[in-house]
Amino acid sequence: MITIRKIPGSFRDPNGHVYQGEGRIFRTVNSCFASDFEFVCSVGILGKLSSAGLLLPVTVVPNGTTNLGITIEKEAKYILETTRLPFISYPYEWSFSALKSAALLHLEIHLSALEDGVTLSDASGYNIQFQGSRPVFIDHLSFRPYRKGEVWFGHRQFCEQFLNPLLLQAYFGLSHNAWYRGTQEGIPTCELNRLLRLRHLMKRNVWMHVRLHSIFQKTAQDHISSLQTKELANASFPLSSFQRMLQGLHKWISKLEPQGVGKTVWQDYSKTNNYSPKEMNLKKQFVTDFVQRIRPKLLWDLGCNSGEFSEVALKEGASYVVGFDSDHGALEKAFTRAREEDLALQTVYLDMTNPAPNQGWREGERLGFQARASANGVLALACIHHLAIARNIPFEELLEWIIGLAPNGVIEFVPKNDPMVQSLLGLREDIFPNYSEAVFLEAISKKAKIIRSQCVSESGRLLIEYTCDG
Repeated sequence: MITIRKIPGSFRDPNGHVYQGEGRIFRTVNSCFASDFEFVCSVGILGKLSSAGLLLPVTVVPNGTTNLGITIEKEAKYILETTRLPFISYPYEWSFSALKSAALLHLEIHLSALEDGVTLSDASGYNIQFQGSRPVFIDHLSFRPYRKGEVWFGHRQFCEQFLNPLLLQAYFGLSHNAWYRGTQEGIPTCELNRLLRLRHLMKRNVWMHVRLHSIFQKTAQDHISSLQTKELANASFPLSSFQRMLQGLHKWISKLEPQGVGKTVWQDYSKTNNYSPKEMNLKKQFVTDFVQRIRPKLLWDLGCNSGEFSEVALKEGASYVVGFDSDHGALEKAFTRAREEDLALQTVYLDMTNPAPNQGWREGERLGFQARASANGVLALACIHHLAIARNIPFEELLEWIIGLAPNGVIEFVPKNDPMVQSLLGLREDIFPNYSEAVFLEAISKKAKIIRSQCVSESGRLLIEYTCDG
């Protein structure tokens, strides 16, 4: 019997819950939703979308409750098993391009479902995850029979969790990450509406999906009872109009691009760094030897920048890499690299001094960065000086944190005489007496075994490979 536990974030859906155990993912289908689920299966939409790579494959587990020990949910009629993803990320951790690709996927799936007499019951951004740079839909219970003339009940949710965050950056040059993380449910339409100017309101799509939607929400607050019992109950929305709305949104969103952010600090670092070609080759070879030795199934790349070393790791034996960065320009380049090269590289926005915590209902609905997966290895290249000096993170604590992320890793030390560190110290007092190679080596030695080290630049940049195994 497999020991499993319910995933806390799945509590909102009365139609079924998600469980995990022994590296497997299961989902129940409760009796109240069984007939809808059977209809959806009968028209073949789930198989069609799975074959196209748009939906995670799912199978019905025979004698599910007996074999799996799911006894707490007696109302479950079916037990489904689906693919376990290497790393779960959330919309507030996605770059503009990642969020855009997720929004387009949602619309494409909805349009395909409508052709088979099926619709989506909601439009949550959390229904989509990533396999590398490819978005994939994960909520099989969002599909239900389409009812003739019904309105799109997920319209507001789609706008707040997909469209509005994209418009925030496309129209105002503001990233959505911090705001989205703070609300968890996206960017409220009524609040985005307050930012709009005349030049925005002249656009038909803005009127339809933001301005009028905001007016409707205000009306709903004033007359919610009559709206629920009369307007919504009696509303009729022809299928052709429904499809045209989704198609119009798809066309509009596909043309959105981030505006006003300009050139970010680190997006061109791979071209403007201080390494000579020979020094860069030494660094790549060091990473190559590390990856070939441990063959990580999951590798963290902290401060991944454009994903150059993530790509090296994947080509040399890493199965999957999650690249983290807080520079939006760099993250966009890494996402583009992963997409163009079809890499198993998932890019995630992360401020290492303020990583996403456990949050949501009872602080367990959305898990923090470290609670979601365990990596076999970590790369921390050209990043610790930014945290220790630019952000005043205690040097020893920083190294302890990085080593605690994975049992094997490569960490780069950049000495004070290096031009990059000198630029960080250029406008401030040097209050970092512990920032030295000796302290660096001693701190690592206290927590792990140093396998090897190599100087890779004239300024004295040092790579250390460590292990906590054995």
